[in-house]
Amino acid sequence: MIDGATLRSRGLVFALAAGAIAFVLAVLATWSGHVDIANATAALIPAIVCALFCWAAAERAVAGTAAAIDSAIARLIDAADGDLASPIPADVGASVPLLSTTMASLFDQLSVNLADVERLAMYDSVTGLPNRAFFRRTCEQALAAMMPEMPGTLLFIDLDRFKAVNDTRGHAAGDMLLAQVAQRLRVAAESAAALYMSAAPLVGRLAGDEFTIFLPGLPDAAAGVVARDVLATLVRPFDIGGAQACVGASIGIANRASGTTTLTELMKAADVAMYHAKEQGRGRAEAFTPMLASALATRDRIDADLRSAIDAREFALVFQPQVSARDDQVVAAEALLRWRHPVEGVKHAASFIARAEDNGLIVEIGQWEVAEIARTIALWARRGATHRLGVNVGARQLDHAGFIAELRGAMREAGAPPALLELEIGETLAMHCSDSALASIAALRAEGARVAIDDFGTGYSNIARLRDLPIDRIKLDRSIVEHVAARREARTVAHAAIGLIHALGCEAVASGIERPAQAEVLRVIGCDTLQGHGIAEPMDGAVLLDWIDARRAQPQARAMMAP
Repeated sequence: MIDGATLRSRGLVFALAAGAIAFVLAVLATWSGHVDIANATAALIPAIVCALFCWAAAERAVAGTAAAIDSAIARLIDAADGDLASPIPADVGASVPLLSTTMASLFDQLSVNLADVERLAMYDSVTGLPNRAFFRRTCEQALAAMMPEMPGTLLFIDLDRFKAVNDTRGHAAGDMLLAQVAQRLRVAAESAAALYMSAAPLVGRLAGDEFTIFLPGLPDAAAGVVARDVLATLVRPFDIGGAQACVGASIGIANRASGTTTLTELMKAADVAMYHAKEQGRGRAEAFTPMLASALATRDRIDADLRSAIDAREFALVFQPQVSARDDQVVAAEALLRWRHPVEGVKHAASFIARAEDNGLIVEIGQWEVAEIARTIALWARRGATHRLGVNVGARQLDHAGFIAELRGAMREAGAPPALLELEIGETLAMHCSDSALASIAALRAEGARVAIDDFGTGYSNIARLRDLPIDRIKLDRSIVEHVAARREARTVAHAAIGLIHALGCEAVASGIERPAQAEVLRVIGCDTLQGHGIAEPMDGAVLLDWIDARRAQPQARAMMAP
């Protein structure tokens, strides 16, 4: 235990000092003008007795203090193992009262600090609800304790217009709104549990504007009623600093009896149902159904297949030519992504690209696409080609800060001239992309690349923003092109759109041309470039170069001829 050497040394010094003083006093008491051996011997006896008594007293005090300190050390070890509630040993208070008081104060403060840490780790600081981790832990414990036949319902709640409140009124107002939402959810959950005599509900905040309610024991038939009650309580206005705010919510319902027994399965099912509710118009509650279960299984399969496709390099690019309306010569070709699925055959991008954007794999697919585009442009340049390669850029890629930098780097590494590159950005995306993304695009354009707006006519364009964007071409959506040969009003709309594009100083490109008559009308009304299956089908890179060479050899050939 504790080493008492220091305390014993002090006791010994004290005893010797006391003996020395007793010796001096005894000598003075028998003083007769001189000191002889007899006087010194007589004085030494009481000095030795005094020193021995002092040593015994000090040794007893040392032993008591050492034992108290041993007890204090043992108590500190218990505290280090998590025991902050047991009292300080009594011998510590008796022998070293200051140490006892200090230890008690320390343990009290540690208890308060640990409670604060636990609260921060388990509860959301804005709403006071259990956070994602604590909700999951508590919910899993509740599920484990439930009998197999016992019903239970999980509601996944996503606020519909919370972002607008947060953006327009600030984060403080957003936090006030979330706190009020949490309180209403607590009341609604407790009311439902009391009404249907189910077990105590669990309410949590997952993240942002996403909340969950688990109602163990709630009958399946009552789940829809409870969800609609929650919708009703959230659609009522909230008072935010004296001003009203309206949000509403979309709710996904997953019942334990639907085959989803684990929390992971319940949350995934409720999440799918919630997104289905949003797709149906928001402000709704939708239950997880066999149809949604099939969709979820399909989604999971596509996710797994996409991951496998990236690893197995199953993606490929095909190219659809764009020809000049004036002389039918190829001016560009749009790169189109294809997935050579080992079982289902060649799949168009429309069948998987949205899922890739949702699960984030679009970034890795885009990285492959960047390298392939750079390699293709370099090959074309070596062949003496002058036509550009059009590349579609999606929202996730444009949001990815390094995408444009990666593209520029890949182009430089491959020796691909930027003048043969054209970026195609969807109309809606162009209206909302960030200033940093626009700056990156403008920098690439300054190096010689061209920029096109795709799907023009399907979004909500701001003419002033269009005028300020770093763009060279605007592609009419196929919905504008489709009826130009048969309907006068369609020709009027297309003519007006082409006039607007020219007024902005850009070239007009018509996509989705299927028939020769459409191409002829578009030539007449002033379209600059034509693209579509009626001009040429998408083809492999080598086939495209041969097709272009053959077309140059027959300058009178029309664009709608098959390759």
